[in-house]
Amino acid sequence: MLKPSNPGLHIQFTMQNLKQIPVSSSCEPSKYEYKKSSYTEMFKVLHSLRQDEVFCDIKLEADDGKIIFGHKVVLASASPYFHAMFTNFAESNKDLVAIKHLNSTAIQLLVDYIYSGEVVVTEKNVQILLPAANLLQLQEIKEACCDFLRTQLHHTNCFGINALADLYSCMELLKSSELYTQQHFSEVVEGDEFLSLSSEQVIKLISSDKLIIPSEEKVFESVIRWVKHELDSRKCILPQLMEHVRLPLTSKNFIVENVVKEPLLNNCPKCKDYIIEALQFHLLKSAEDLISIPQNIRTKPRHARSSHKVIFVVGGQGAKAIGSTEWYDPQINRWQIGPEMITRRCRGGVAVLKDNFVFAVGGVFKTLHQSVDVLDLTSESPCWKPTADMLVKRKELGVGVIKDCLYAVGGFDGTSCLNSTEVFDCKTQKWCMVSSMSTRRSGFGVGVLNDVLYVVGGYDSSRQSLNTVECYHPSFDTWTSVADLCVRRSGVGVGVLDGVLYAVGGYDGLEVRSSVEVYRPASTRVWTTIADMNLCRRNAGVVALDGLLYVVGGRDGISNLDSVEFYNPITNTWSMLEASMHVARYFAGVVAINM
Repeated sequence: MLKPSNPGLHIQFTMQNLKQIPVSSSCEPSKYEYKKSSYTEMFKVLHSLRQDEVFCDIKLEADDGKIIFGHKVVLASASPYFHAMFTNFAESNKDLVAIKHLNSTAIQLLVDYIYSGEVVVTEKNVQILLPAANLLQLQEIKEACCDFLRTQLHHTNCFGINALADLYSCMELLKSSELYTQQHFSEVVEGDEFLSLSSEQVIKLISSDKLIIPSEEKVFESVIRWVKHELDSRKCILPQLMEHVRLPLTSKNFIVENVVKEPLLNNCPKCKDYIIEALQFHLLKSAEDLISIPQNIRTKPRHARSSHKVIFVVGGQGAKAIGSTEWYDPQINRWQIGPEMITRRCRGGVAVLKDNFVFAVGGVFKTLHQSVDVLDLTSESPCWKPTADMLVKRKELGVGVIKDCLYAVGGFDGTSCLNSTEVFDCKTQKWCMVSSMSTRRSGFGVGVLNDVLYVVGGYDSSRQSLNTVECYHPSFDTWTSVADLCVRRSGVGVGVLDGVLYAVGGYDGLEVRSSVEVYRPASTRVWTTIADMNLCRRNAGVVALDGLLYVVGGRDGISNLDSVEFYNPITNTWSMLEASMHVARYFAGVVAINM
């Protein structure tokens, strides 16, 4: 080693140089942090040491007697199970630990994973890896197994995967497997797994509103097949199962040809009651007494997860009264033709009762209508049928629904504007008069908010556009005036979205308007303007769907419109819908219905 000729001088020189190093003016002490970017090499060494049984301080004995070596500190760092074992329990002082209920293959795979960070999940090992990862609390491996099983879902294994998910509390996999069985019901009930289900599992499956099935007949057939598989022990459960089969929603021919002739049902008094209920349901339907049919789980249509609401447009006016209907599906951005009306009507009212019955009320075609038609959406082939007439002929009326009662308000009877109001009671199947509005009006808009019916704008008897608004409280059978609109609006469209009442377009006596105003009964209780529509519209249909407010058709003062635009309350903007209706129409009824 070279030595300085003058050590003292060397030290003095070094110190002088140190003094020249600039010092930071910051109050914080200077520092430099270094972090290793990867521990791969370190774990390779640890893995090699384990394989060579070097420095190993723990041996894991599997159920089949095989020994897997390891290092306590490494296992404890990766697994909460091992951490607790080696710090808090008797095994902390042992060098040999038996791992109960796990075979050596599963333990080997997971210990290899702890040291290498890699594991391959396959069809052959997933059923041993999942319980092992669950026991050792290796959450990432548990999730990897679930992800793999999710990709393997099939109608031949979905019940088995569901059982695994339930056993090991794999909630996402449990949801996925349940959804799969609902969406592939027709296939899964044909397999052997279905026949091995418990009665509780079968009831849970067939009672779901989310089943996607070609018809309710498939549910009935699956129940009979399951019971007959172990007839002696299962026939006593048949009444419980039939409680969840929506037999009234099967066809009448199927009931007569298949259900009535099924020996299992004929020997069960309770099951006979379900058959009678289904036949009575069809008898009432044939008698056109649709709304009075008792509602229970067996008469309620299933609404599958994939089901959704669409916009349904009824009648209206073009060159003359329109008898066609059409509906718009937002999921595919397409208009499709609906069932033709039996009574052409424009300037009428349209509303939905009990989610499944569309009423077309009043209006005019050649003569003034007091007739009412109804469309049963639960029917296998929905078609319009006549129901009880109103007490008064009305066109340009307003309709609204509160607690399964249909209200028909105001309008024009051919001679003068009306202020009368009548209500259709589903239970009695009759119309009756209630309190009248304070103002005679027609061509107005109606919205229902918090079980209160709002009547907005319209014409008075002298055909002057109105800016007045009043509301009806059915509990008190009284009408009350509320704040006036900012501008006069006849032919105004009214919609309700998220607790807000919207008045859209209309005619102010001079021009057709594109302006829109809103009323918030829970807060401001005054009308305020929001962004204008893209087009001027009067007598347009308005409906709320999926957080948006749609304005359908109408007339711009010169032409009938087939266009649709929608309002987003979050951005306060209007956008045109790309797809236009098949028919340009105004004075049409527009509602949202279940697809």
